[in-house]
Amino acid sequence: MARMHTRRRGSSSSDKPAADEPPEWSDVDEDAIEERVVELAEQGHSPSQIGLKLRDEGVNGTPVPDVSLATDKKITEILEENDADPELPEDLRNLFERAVRLHEHMDENPTDHQNKRALQNTESKIRRLVDYYRGDELDEEFAYSYDEVAELLE
Repeated sequence: MARMHTRRRGSSSSDKPAADEPPEWSDVDEDAIEERVVELAEQGHSPSQIGLKLRDEGVNGTPVPDVSLATDKKITEILEENDADPELPEDLRNLFERAVRLHEHMDENPTDHQNKRALQNTESKIRRLVDYYRGDELDEEFAYSYDEVAELLE
């Protein structure tokens, strides 16, 4: 996939092997997986971190290579059913954190033009995502501003 703010094409990556059912060695009960997903979400982990923890640590010592194959639901769907979904979508939250970090850097280093451009690009991505999520995941009146986002992340 091409990059948004550069002229390069981007790097290709490997695809997961196509599978219709979970492997035989991972025979974890669906309810146990859902309980573990909710438990990890309550500890403050994001959906992608939950997937990594289930892949590496598993449930009761048995790894879960793919939650959606084992439960027929995505991690975010499990979280929504159990009212444990985060208040912000993960991609938007990561961009907010990056923008706050870059803004603080720019306050300390006002002549750093490369990071000034990176902040502009990040804020552009944020505005695009805010338009996408406005109404469903975010309030209709939500508008990006550094002060508001810094308070939101604290």
